[in-house]
Amino acid sequence: MSIKNAERLRENGSTLKLRRLRGDAIEILEAALEAADPRRAIESSFKLKGDHLKIGGHELILKAYRRILVIGGGKASGRMAEALEHILGDLIEGGVVIVPRGIEAALRLRRVKALGASHPFPDAEGVKAVGEMLHLLEEVDEETLILAVISGGGSALMTYPAQGVDLEELREITSKLMLAGARINELNAVRKHLSAIKGGRLAAKAQPATIVSLILSDVVGDPLDTIASGPTAPDSTTYSDAVEVLKRYGLWEEAPPSVKRRLEAGLRGEVDETPKPGDPIFKRVLNVVVANNYTAASAALKRAESLGYRGLLLSTRVEGEARIIGGLYAAIAQEIISTGHPLKPPSAIIAGGETTVTVRGPGRGGRNQELALASSLGLRGLDALVASMATDGVDGPTDAAGAVADGMTVERAEALGIDPLEHLNQNDSYNFFKPLGDLIETGPTGTNVNDIAVILVR
Repeated sequence: MSIKNAERLRENGSTLKLRRLRGDAIEILEAALEAADPRRAIESSFKLKGDHLKIGGHELILKAYRRILVIGGGKASGRMAEALEHILGDLIEGGVVIVPRGIEAALRLRRVKALGASHPFPDAEGVKAVGEMLHLLEEVDEETLILAVISGGGSALMTYPAQGVDLEELREITSKLMLAGARINELNAVRKHLSAIKGGRLAAKAQPATIVSLILSDVVGDPLDTIASGPTAPDSTTYSDAVEVLKRYGLWEEAPPSVKRRLEAGLRGEVDETPKPGDPIFKRVLNVVVANNYTAASAALKRAESLGYRGLLLSTRVEGEARIIGGLYAAIAQEIISTGHPLKPPSAIIAGGETTVTVRGPGRGGRNQELALASSLGLRGLDALVASMATDGVDGPTDAAGAVADGMTVERAEALGIDPLEHLNQNDSYNFFKPLGDLIETGPTGTNVNDIAVILVR
């Protein structure tokens, strides 16, 4: 996987030093993408020898199963299904995976059907696709092995509203929570309690089959019940938690009628809670994380060190407002130049996680672009760089994956009559970086392990 506009990004460096920093940053980010490749992740954790299948330290004897099915959803699920077909071939009887609309035709699948649906907001095609998946599960038994491929984006793609919940109203509350800056665990606490398959309920519908979920994590800390809203994992949240999230963001009173009715029924105990830890339905379920942000960040660090930088993996759990984190990354670059801490130049700091944006203005952008814009203010005049990108290739409602900012970004923008602070206040990072040619463009990458940021000082 590569950055499509890598050469242009490199040449946008206004000095020889900055062009070199940009070229190195591109190599480092591409190394992170390569490490997070879904097929590579599956093949490195999934070993077949004769009848023995080893998965993440666990072993299955395939002759114990009469049927093998593949199900799942998410931005990486199609590529994960390709890897399974490559390893198991005709041992797979069939399956259904749900992927972002538009990429299903590019997948090379023979036994598993890929169906397209909408992301980040659910649609009727996603509901129909889940219906087809559930139909496949109607005749499973104890001799059925289900391989579930789960990745980020699965919450929207695998949509199947609980009884009485209107799809359009589900879209509405999802949109409002996102615009309010809700964290993914908060958003998914609500989603799980409005769904018939999330929060462990898909595992319940697949009983009594054996389920092995292969998970590409896009959530900080890899909580199994939050990744894609945990369709095969015990749920740690409750109806009360879901209501509290809506109240926290001032959305409870204005919640759509079907959403409110469902959650109130849950509070009264009139509808079942999501399955919790210890529930017997999970006795035959194995959840395995095959790749995560640490996988990508570690590869980025290794590449940076091979390019001659002193490297540090700062954290893979960075969260918070994108503009605050961007300012922090610029401050780290300033500290390196001023004192040589935490590393003497040339230095590369790698960080991962997922920030949020509280939308206050009418502009266009994504969390990684806003982070880079905020960092540009603190980088002015420095031989330093901050680049941040979404590993799925989609940063907010834009066609960019992220952006690059360096010590000349603000000066170049001002020469074009572009005010960085005004664009930051309007949440308009996309239209700040586009005229500069400093948007990172990858297109959909087929993977999703959160965001990767690189701070370089030479």
